[in-house]
Amino acid sequence: MFVVETSLRVRYGETDQMGYMYYGNYASFYEVGRVEMLRSIGMTYCGMEESGVMMPVLELKCKYIKPAYYDENIRIKVILEKIPTARIVFKYELYNEKDELINIGETTLVFIDMERNRPCAPPKDFMEKLKPHFT
Repeated sequence: MFVVETSLRVRYGETDQMGYMYYGNYASFYEVGRVEMLRSIGMTYCGMEESGVMMPVLELKCKYIKPAYYDENIRIKVILEKIPTARIVFKYELYNEKDELINIGETTLVFIDMERNRPCAPPKDFMEKLKPHFT
């Protein structure tokens, strides 16, 4: 299992009239977590795309437990439980400043060969960098 944590502050423009983070913005927090997970092993979305592989989102699940509020620092925990195949599943846990679990989510992304526009295996360098986390 591979786990990475990062944090992000809820900005004013991400909130509704009540000062709660708008429900649609949780997916953006998930994306920040995914990007930071990739960076932690020396990979980037941009680098993957330059090598001819893109990773579109196939499915998104999101469960709201408690609201995130304006100016609150949210800890984003990203969990990769299984080594990816043509698909990769990221799980998320979001915590508020009191360390309370406020949201859980999951995204499934698929590796796509950009030249053929077809699903493909994950890039070899990506798999090599993930391997130590699953032994």
